[in-house]
Amino acid sequence: MVELRVKVGEKGQIIIPKILRDRYGIQEGVQVMIEPVEEGVLIKGRPSPEEVMSRLGKHLERIKKLGVSGPRLGDLGKICLEIEFEEKTG
Repeated sequence: MVELRVKVGEKGQIIIPKILRDRYGIQEGVQVMIEPVEEGVLIKGRPSPEEVMSRLGKHLERIKKLGVSGPRLGDLGKICLEIEFEEKTG
């Protein structure tokens, strides 16, 4: 594993080297995840599609364990959101 030394600025900011920003998809304005780990702080760039699918799968499992059932195909077919919006704002 490669370790790079970076300096912490007066406001606690660090500069992530370009090679790492490019590798992990970290661009200006993009949010990153910061996770405390035993060794220090882990900064995560955007998740891969596989990671997103894995997180969604885990979330779905938690929801099912709680007994929450979601909408079924056709449940929203009779709802007109435009009319509901107009009634609340009018």
